Amino acid sequence: MRSILAVWKMSSHFKKSASVYSHMSISIARESHRMSETDCQFPAYGPIEAALGYVLFYVLIDSVTPAVITVFSDTVLDLSPSFVRFGLATALWFMLVVIVIDQTRRQLAALGIVTYDDFQLRLWSRVTPSSLRTVGYLVALVAGTAIAVITFDRAVDALLTLIPVVAAVDVVAFDLVELFVMVVFFVAYSVAAHSLDRLVIGGIRVLVSG
Repeated sequence: MRSILAVWKMSSHFKKSASVYSHMSISIARESHRMSETDCQFPAYGPIEAALGYVLFYVLIDSVTPAVITVFSDTVLDLSPSFVRFGLATALWFMLVVIVIDQTRRQLAALGIVTYDDFQLRLWSRVTPSSLRTVGYLVALVAGTAIAVITFDRAVDALLTLIPVVAAVDVVAFDLVELFVMVVFFVAYSVAAHSLDRLVIGGIRVLVSG
């Protein structure tokens, strides 16, 4: 009877030890998975796409500044040219500050330092492009860049034409074909910037993880 009781106690002891060991193993595995996931999602996608978006915004503002000054200082609101320039410069600086803060938060969130409640960050930051996806990004980059280069001048001209039309609220006076070209340019540029960002950041992740 005593031997049976001793065996039962030893069995209970082994079960408890196995349970503790199993719990510790699961905890270690989860921590390791969490660390590897954090490594995989840094750097977060977005900085190159955001930088290229700001460059385009700057180039367009610089191109349309004379037309905006003419429209809003001479025809519509009778504002001083210096005030219009100040407003455009303020818009550029404001956009730059917003982009820098947003991208900094994204990178810190990818490291787990801060939180960033954004669906795209949760979805894309954990994905390193596969070979098929990488080929798709390369094709999109080449095609988007080619279309953007071809349509850039017409898109800027269309934007310059659109400014007085919008100011005068005369939609009929605008050429729909030029509007379509402008939309095509913005879509192509966005696709190219998005693809380049995914390729470069994905490549950096592969190098870091390797």
